[in-house]
Amino acid sequence: MPSITEPKAQGLPNQSPAIPNLRDRLPKLEPRRRQAPPANPLPVPETPNLPSPPEPSTITFEKPSRRILSPHDHDLFLSSPTYKLLLAFVFGLTDSVVDTPVSAVRDGDLSPAVKQILKILDNVEDTVNRSPPEDQGDSRFGNKGFRDFLDLAAKEHSAWHTELGIKSDGAIEEVSTYFLQSFGNRTRIDYGSGHELNFMLWLLCLYQLRIITPSDFRPLVLRVFTRYLILMRLIQSSYYLEPAGSHGVWGLDDYQFLPFLFGSSQLLHHPFIRPLSIHQSLTLEEYGKDYLYLGQVNFVNSVKNVEGLRWHSPMLDDISSAKSWSKVEAGMRRMFVAEVLKKLPVMQHFLFGSLIPAVDGMNKEEEFGIPSEDEETEGGEVVVMKDGMKHVHQMNSWGDCCGIKVPSSVAAAQELKKRMGGGDGLRRIPFD
Repeated sequence: MPSITEPKAQGLPNQSPAIPNLRDRLPKLEPRRRQAPPANPLPVPETPNLPSPPEPSTITFEKPSRRILSPHDHDLFLSSPTYKLLLAFVFGLTDSVVDTPVSAVRDGDLSPAVKQILKILDNVEDTVNRSPPEDQGDSRFGNKGFRDFLDLAAKEHSAWHTELGIKSDGAIEEVSTYFLQSFGNRTRIDYGSGHELNFMLWLLCLYQLRIITPSDFRPLVLRVFTRYLILMRLIQSSYYLEPAGSHGVWGLDDYQFLPFLFGSSQLLHHPFIRPLSIHQSLTLEEYGKDYLYLGQVNFVNSVKNVEGLRWHSPMLDDISSAKSWSKVEAGMRRMFVAEVLKKLPVMQHFLFGSLIPAVDGMNKEEEFGIPSEDEETEGGEVVVMKDGMKHVHQMNSWGDCCGIKVPSSVAAAQELKKRMGGGDGLRRIPFD
């Protein structure tokens, strides 16, 4: 009887050397590690030391004028003491409100000068109420009634500045130029971060004249600047101010920048409000009056006719993913320098006088044969020298240079509310 033999084992290494051992070829599994985001190569701008105000006897007042009329002028400004003075003032205001809500400043904390500044802003609101907008149908572009408002303010501001303690006619003329420019441009009927900067320059002039001091910085942000914001929202909704050089949905805001800088400083170490909290309607409603960042996001939401921050303000949406407010605040400091002070189309409207001086070598308006800011023809074209050639900037447009005019988003919201019978009129994205 034949013997039964065991079948040969299949696939064993010592019997089938041609078959590879796959265990030696498979890569070893390792836990996935999230790559760190690339570091921002730009350093965070620090707060320079704020110089002492000049001696009153050394000041010879002059009407402010534009001096940044070429890239060379701009470079001179960026390396000048005036640039450091402006950074020291704005970032000093930012540092003064770290971890401080608006409600922390009481009426008893206000100096007489700050109280008088608030009274001036109340007078401006009264001037708006006495200058109704013209009937322009449902147009969303600038309303010419804005010029009546500015003309009336120009007639009455001298008395306001006198009550503030400025007696010299020359000083009033210089300081009030920044004041009147802070509400928008009369010719173009527009408003943007450059006009907001003029409000800071007005306050800086008051510091240079020793009317306000560093002890006033916290109330200047939390009471004066917040009052200015409320006033500007009234002016924007009344006269449909067009955004000056708007980047549309890709910017932080069509009009304001500083609420995000000051507001991120307010929230720097908040125990529970995080950058992502701007997506929570309840948080915006409950804390928007105490924190400028939240209040401005709430306002942006209210004037857009599409619901959803990621749809109408994707930059704000992106910033909300930051891990901490310190990251946001550092980014806002960088942005103030890069997107405001280092942008020629913004800074070509910057005004220099005796309190905010230009430096030697910067051009003058009369040398170029161009009108002053107040004397521009309608349209607001500005001549800038580049590579030895004259280039015309149309500032009331999309982008950094020339383009089409952009209507007011505030106007769009107002007109939609009228048609909706006073409702909010927001349209939800179908898949939001």
